Amino acid sequence: MTSETIPQTVLFPDLFDEPLVATFDQPHASSDGGAVLLPAAERRYGVIDGFARCLVDSRQPGKIQHTLRDLLAQRIFGLACGYADANDADRLADDPIQKLLLGRDPIAGDPLASQPTISRFENGMASQALYDMGCELAASVIDRHRHRLHGRARQITIDLDPTDDPTHGAQQLTFFNGHYDSWCYLPLLAFLTFNTEIEQYLCAAILRPGNAPATRGALGLLRRLLAVLRIAFPRARFLVRLDGGYATPEVLDFLDGEPRLDSVVAMAENTVLARFAEPALAQARTLSETSGQTAHRYTEAHYAARTWAHERRVVIKAEVVRLPGRTPRDNPRFVITNLRQSPRFLYERVYCARGDVENRIKELHDGLQIDRTSCCRFWANQFRVLLSAAAYVLMQELRLRAARTACARVQVTGLRDRLLKLGAQVVVSVRRIVLHLPTATPDLHAWRQIALALGAQTG
Repeated sequence: MTSETIPQTVLFPDLFDEPLVATFDQPHASSDGGAVLLPAAERRYGVIDGFARCLVDSRQPGKIQHTLRDLLAQRIFGLACGYADANDADRLADDPIQKLLLGRDPIAGDPLASQPTISRFENGMASQALYDMGCELAASVIDRHRHRLHGRARQITIDLDPTDDPTHGAQQLTFFNGHYDSWCYLPLLAFLTFNTEIEQYLCAAILRPGNAPATRGALGLLRRLLAVLRIAFPRARFLVRLDGGYATPEVLDFLDGEPRLDSVVAMAENTVLARFAEPALAQARTLSETSGQTAHRYTEAHYAARTWAHERRVVIKAEVVRLPGRTPRDNPRFVITNLRQSPRFLYERVYCARGDVENRIKELHDGLQIDRTSCCRFWANQFRVLLSAAAYVLMQELRLRAARTACARVQVTGLRDRLLKLGAQVVVSVRRIVLHLPTATPDLHAWRQIALALGAQTG
């Protein structure tokens, strides 16, 4: 079936009091009218230009129809608008808003790149270019917030977290992972939190094989991030929060040796730690039996594993979990730290705060399809991960600019539906381009506030 054979008009003769006719006859219209916010947000980061500088164009000059920057922008803006597949490129090639986002005339401008062009582009990535792009992503995010905060931050929190990316084909370096019970990749994601702000800003996304240990790439990433952050924020103190997979001698020694750096690192239970936790667990069991509810007690110990050079403080949460119809279960938790606050404060207020990162990761999966790693080549999939990360950075900028509006804490999919997915008719004249957007836009106030914050003017 071709576009010529698809019915352009449908009739509902008895759905309402009057017959309803739906006619698809607006050639210069788009369902992404609000997406003009994206290039305005991108100007604050320059991440697309930064990515483009990392690439070498080896194509024959006389045969180039789409610059590398245009291909990057098409994919990143498309991901932000919800178009995760390269196949979407064919049906969006003449979309007036998608062309406008690339700086082309929305009506008379050349069509966007096709699916085969996009696929060749993704599969042509080299490892060095991808490394440079990863560094560029982190640098652009840090520089953006350096300008926003005028280089002043009391504390910067760094969260590293792996996530599973299930695979369903013959992708390179996909392996079975027993923890996740699937064939997968294990991307490593890094987030930054400034002072006491709520948002965790994505700054790095590294694709790893499915059998990679949690620490693979972590030390190198921490070194690079801290070096750039210390230049951008010379007076800041740093807090690194990690889960149990990172409690290795190499990581702990590195954290101990860094100046002005605090850390909270979860650790798995062993026989020695279990012995330290037993007195507090006994108290928790008594409390749980008395109240009939889950109970916990906090304590601490100084502990040195055989492979450690010295003792470290370990905060212990001795918890007994009681659920209806089930036998009460001991659930002790252990966190290594160099901070001095009380065990309860450190566990509940410092370590558990990293749970918000799970919400950011969920957004990356559900909203930006960071797990759409279906290319055969590993480096092509790493490229897709970076494109999704760049799109997420732009969406976080929109959310930042929506402060004190109904969209201030809306997740990515909600931001897309409420701010970008606006039906628009595009009218081009000699002097200007006019987007006719619905007057009944529910989040008009938030959209207008974001636009003005990103450089728009009232008129």
